[in-house]
Amino acid sequence: MAKRRSSTSMWRLRGYLVPYRSRFIVMAIFAGLGIGATIVVPLVTKAVIDGPIADSDVRGLIALGLLATGLGVAEAVLMFLRRWIVAKGTNGVETGIRLDLYDKLQRLPMAFHSRWQSGQLLSRIMNDLATIRRFLGFGALFIVMNVLQIVVVTALLIRMYWPLGLVVLASVVPISWMCLRNERAYTRLSRKVQDQVGDVASTVEEGAYGLRVIKSFGRAGHMFDTFDARSRRLYQTSMERVRLSARFWTFLEVIPSATLIIVLGLGAVAASQGRLTLGTLVAFITLMLSLVWPVAALGFLLAMAQESFTAADRIIEILDAEVDILDGTEQLEQVQGRVRFDDVAFRYPDSADDVLHGIDLEIEPGETVAVVGATGSGKTILTQLVPRLYDVTAGSVTIDGTDVRDLTLDQLRTVVATAFEDPTLFSMSARENLTLGRPDASETDIAEAVEVAQAQFVYDLPWGLDTRIGEQGMSLSGGQRQRLALARAVLSRPRVLVLDDTLSALDIHTEALVEAALTRVLTGVTGLVVAHRASTVLLADRVAMLSGGTVTHVGTHAELLASVPEYRDLLSAEYAETGSVQPAYAQEPEYAETEYVEEISA
Repeated sequence: MAKRRSSTSMWRLRGYLVPYRSRFIVMAIFAGLGIGATIVVPLVTKAVIDGPIADSDVRGLIALGLLATGLGVAEAVLMFLRRWIVAKGTNGVETGIRLDLYDKLQRLPMAFHSRWQSGQLLSRIMNDLATIRRFLGFGALFIVMNVLQIVVVTALLIRMYWPLGLVVLASVVPISWMCLRNERAYTRLSRKVQDQVGDVASTVEEGAYGLRVIKSFGRAGHMFDTFDARSRRLYQTSMERVRLSARFWTFLEVIPSATLIIVLGLGAVAASQGRLTLGTLVAFITLMLSLVWPVAALGFLLAMAQESFTAADRIIEILDAEVDILDGTEQLEQVQGRVRFDDVAFRYPDSADDVLHGIDLEIEPGETVAVVGATGSGKTILTQLVPRLYDVTAGSVTIDGTDVRDLTLDQLRTVVATAFEDPTLFSMSARENLTLGRPDASETDIAEAVEVAQAQFVYDLPWGLDTRIGEQGMSLSGGQRQRLALARAVLSRPRVLVLDDTLSALDIHTEALVEAALTRVLTGVTGLVVAHRASTVLLADRVAMLSGGTVTHVGTHAELLASVPEYRDLLSAEYAETGSVQPAYAQEPEYAETEYVEEISA
């Protein structure tokens, strides 16, 4: 079963060979000619011994010697050409598969990525593809060529002196048996090793990404123990595979050696009795020795084949993964930004219970609605339904009356911009991070977005906007990452702006400045704001309260504060202090905006 699946997976990747088909054909021709030269040299040796040497023909000896030398040179040249030609083909195939894998990973839904460790994906897109490249450039060709050489040479040996030829032919039987016996075990171990490589890669990535947390909790020893355990499991599995391979290769080395001893003994007897010439015996032994490498290499080549089949199987798992969020075909000509949730329900793929159900909510163009609810009430997943990071399992989300599932993803994600609570920044310059959603933004546009998000700290970086941000933005504070992500969302000039608790990491003074700027930005833009801080609610025209997976109340902040006890409880901290909730920028009027900027800069 494993063999059939793996072989099929490898076969399904054949389409990537088509652009380089001519190169692989030429490579096979050169390899065949090289093997032909290897076979012809012993036959020339036979002719030299039985002819010029036996007859003392110096001229004939020189001629045949030059022929043998020419064949040796030709074999070396053919080997060089074969390797030079195949390099572009195999690297091209690897690059083509890698590009398609990356493209598929970008199109796969968030549900897929939540189930897979990033280290496993990294292992497939790097290690497994390298395994396939090595097999295509070397293993696949020489499995065929070595088998062909064994068949042709064995036939020649039988023709030269059939009793010894049958001895050589008989040695193939135990080799074939051993190959079949080890194939399934080696396939199982290869898959296990490759999966464990992915686990180790995941541990390294998590350790690097979470280094600050690990250090702050003093858990470096614990994380090392986890890495050590996974590394040792990989070591043990690898050694188990090595032991299996070692037994196999030793067996393949012993069989040719034992056969050679038998052939030498029987050949010497036959030559002494005049049943074959000395030249024939030398050629026979030389040809047989030419089989030692092809036979011994079968273990290595078959192991390489099994590893590449396993790698192909792991790659096909990704290429076959279902893309649930398909691109629509419709385009909105004039986007107003009316968002409507119509009897929306959502559940995660592996869950039997709905996270959201019966959601009915309409947001008018230019209106801002704050979504409020307890932790785990489904606020974040509700906002992610608008740009189709997830799709509803029932009901519909529409923009200007058109179901978001019918819109092209390019337009939808241009119309809708999202700033997340835990922002993701990339290992590129601050400018490139800012313009990710709008590469053609002018310096003026960038400056305005930076001002709105109060992200002026970017100008104080060593090279300003051209300063390279570390991986995941780890060189910045949490608040700085949030402000940069908010500026990125604002810069894209969306018609619908989704803010998933984007201000949670800001101090009260910075939050005040950002909220003051957002009141201007949200004018004329449809806003959906997840709010945990009471002051953020004041950015909204209306408030929708989530409880039990559905919207229980919708109204203005004052209405809900007066009539919904649960809403008052959620905002109780600030409400208890002031008797009413005010925006952050209205709570401390003695702070001027310039003083805030100076305080932040300090």
